Amino acid sequence: MEELKPGRYRHFKGGEYELLAIGRHSETGEAMAIYRACYGTREIWVRPAAMFAEQVNRDGVPVPRFAYIGESEDRPV
Repeated sequence: MEELKPGRYRHFKGGEYELLAIGRHSETGEAMAIYRACYGTREIWVRPAAMFAEQVNRDGVPVPRFAYIGESEDRPV
């Protein structure tokens, strides 16, 4: 898995998200990506970091699930 850094990411379906931190699952120790939507109610989400960083197929072409697009515009949660 590539190193994930905090900042803004674009989901392969088009939405933008801010990766806030990488945490650890309290029971398994698995790395978890903690991120929030940059639209709407700005909900906070958690998913395995490996899944956040993985490639998915879009119209038969491998693309990143979340592609880094730059530093965060605002850091406070």
